[in-house]
Amino acid sequence: MDSAVQRVLDRGWFILGQEGEQFEREFAAYLGARHALGVASGTDAIHLALVAAGVGPGDEVITAANTCVPTVSGISSSGALPVLVDVDPVSFNLDPAQIEDAITPRTRAIVPVHLYGQAADLDPIIEIARRHDIRVVEDTAQGVGAKYRNRKLGVIGDAGCFSFYPSKNLGAFGDGGAVVTDDDDIAERVRRLRNYGEVRRYYHATRGINSRLDEMQAAILRVKLPKLEGWNRRRREIAAIYEGEIRNELVRKPVELDYGIHNYHLYVVRCRRRDELQKHMADCGVGTLIHYPVPIHLQEAYQDLNELEGAFPISEECSREVLTLPIFPELTDDEARYVAESVNSFG
Repeated sequence: MDSAVQRVLDRGWFILGQEGEQFEREFAAYLGARHALGVASGTDAIHLALVAAGVGPGDEVITAANTCVPTVSGISSSGALPVLVDVDPVSFNLDPAQIEDAITPRTRAIVPVHLYGQAADLDPIIEIARRHDIRVVEDTAQGVGAKYRNRKLGVIGDAGCFSFYPSKNLGAFGDGGAVVTDDDDIAERVRRLRNYGEVRRYYHATRGINSRLDEMQAAILRVKLPKLEGWNRRRREIAAIYEGEIRNELVRKPVELDYGIHNYHLYVVRCRRRDELQKHMADCGVGTLIHYPVPIHLQEAYQDLNELEGAFPISEECSREVLTLPIFPELTDDEARYVAESVNSFG
């Protein structure tokens, strides 16, 4: 890390330089994509990917009601209206069976969210999208390195959007993100849009914004990227300990679906007495979090969507029951077993 940072300082070039270009090549190669474009955040990645795919004011974009607000923030930033769909009760991801009913003549894209690091069921989603001539932009903020039918997430739809927020499996030392695509036109548009629409210095072909992955973050991500597969394997080892040792019938463990490989960005259990379980875990000295306590349609900021409580029952049930247990590569086997024992002692 020190060497990478010093390299940037010695060069004295901090925006859109050699580190960013090299990271984009390395990240694209890791994913098996033609293009990777570094941007300022995962939210900007969704925004710019949608705009580059032709989405704009007056359009509609379908996504999951059970997601983090940045997903719909990115959609709103494109000028489009987020249209929510409930989720599958097993994966917590967008339910393909409910997408058709949400499509209107104004629908221009679907944003499936690979929540917690488990792939959404992309084949039926893409089939619906192709039939209606709409785009698929993957929200892969939590899914780096995870797979769907032996392909890494983010390269299966028209574009994939990644976050390098520090707590992600591949995290920078600040904000950062990327748009990944095999579509040359989308790639070129994102390249312009992220830098004020510039085609060459001080010449602007379109209106854009300032959303660039800075050189310091790119250098740090280049150090981390070769370690990502090992870190993801370690997360899966910890998840396997939880799977084998959590035996409390009050707690429902996550299910890894057979169409993909989970990266376990988060390990999320369900419990009808979630708040009591969280207090119990705190009393045992185990930190937990809730991802996420309020579904999108019940957030104050999105009341204009005019969706009332009860509109998305599975998402609402998840918000009342989910609890995230500790999972990160440095967690030891003994610590993971202690977490499991703490869960088992709840009653």
